[in-house]
Amino acid sequence: MKNPKIEMLSTGDEVLYGQIVDTNASWLSDRLFQEGFLMTTRLTIGDNLQQLITTLQESSQKNDILIVNGGLGPTSDDLTAEAAAKANNEQLILHKAWLVEIERYFASRGRTMAPSNQKQAWLPASATIINNPVGTACGFKMKMNNCTLYFTPGVPSEFKAMIQTEILPAIKTDYPYINKPLCYRLTTMGRSESDLATEIEAKLMVPEGITIGYRSAMPIIELKLTGSQQQKNAMDQLWQQLKELVSENTLYEGVLVKDGEIGLAKLVVGLLNKKALSIAIVEQQTAGLIGYQLFAEEAPIVKAEMMPMMIDEPQHYLATLLAKTKADIALGLVNFKDQNSKFTLILATPKQTFVYHLRYISRKHSRNVEQQIFATIALDGLRRYLLDMPIIGPNIWLELLK
Repeated sequence: MKNPKIEMLSTGDEVLYGQIVDTNASWLSDRLFQEGFLMTTRLTIGDNLQQLITTLQESSQKNDILIVNGGLGPTSDDLTAEAAAKANNEQLILHKAWLVEIERYFASRGRTMAPSNQKQAWLPASATIINNPVGTACGFKMKMNNCTLYFTPGVPSEFKAMIQTEILPAIKTDYPYINKPLCYRLTTMGRSESDLATEIEAKLMVPEGITIGYRSAMPIIELKLTGSQQQKNAMDQLWQQLKELVSENTLYEGVLVKDGEIGLAKLVVGLLNKKALSIAIVEQQTAGLIGYQLFAEEAPIVKAEMMPMMIDEPQHYLATLLAKTKADIALGLVNFKDQNSKFTLILATPKQTFVYHLRYISRKHSRNVEQQIFATIALDGLRRYLLDMPIIGPNIWLELLK
């Protein structure tokens, strides 16, 4: 059986005009890919009834599955259910079973349901309700032009719950796919996307049907190798060659990403726990970001400080911090000088101290991006130390000063 053509239609003026970021679309694309389904297209349209009707009719003629997100609320600009009914030449009817669910939802919270919420139970006559375990807007399913349409609320928590518990299992039942794609990933730091691509294209022979992809999110570059299950042997061989080529700049292999954040902290915390080592942290430019990322992964932190001023003797300061906290490691990223992007990275243990005076020589970025860059440099230094590697690895954007 061939893989289905799947389109996602995101609705709402706030999405179309960039007032909110459409995280639902990217999440769904990735979630479907993990299960072996490829999203064919993604569209975004505003709160315009006629445009919604036209788009539903046209998209249902071109796709096997259409997932519509948003516009199921109780307000006047929530037009999706009405558009679906008119696009399929049917009426809206009151689905009493869902009205009971909405009333129960409010009663269980000691609240009275507003009359406007009844709108959420008026759905196309042919619709089948999809349960919403965390909200008042039900999803629904219907057929149009031999396409299966799934309608979902825009609230991310409600949307994700509905996809996971109802819609994805239904798709997998309808399409027992045989061409699940493979995707191998690794994350690098210290080389540009163009530099990596030039060397990879010059040194590796990529078989037809296998693609190497790049995703840049400063300061990291993610490499992805994608192909079909039938090409697994060729992919495995190519992957080993690729890993060897970028080994000096590899941060981690596989998917260590949580809600879009870099997963380096997760790896570092695993190494700290494996070695039963506690850590103390001192930060300046990163404004607590190193500590936050480690804390979010439940790191064995005994103390985390933010120092807004320069430290005259950073080695002595970290040695004192070690003695006071009895931590096994003290990590410091301090004495950042904005005018020349110089800073000091220190890693101290009771037995030895490593001090690196560095200059960041890439172009200027926003403060938030620079903080992420410096936090990643510090976490990578810690990772490399825990793996008995040189603390500062090859990095075209770092200059090591005397």
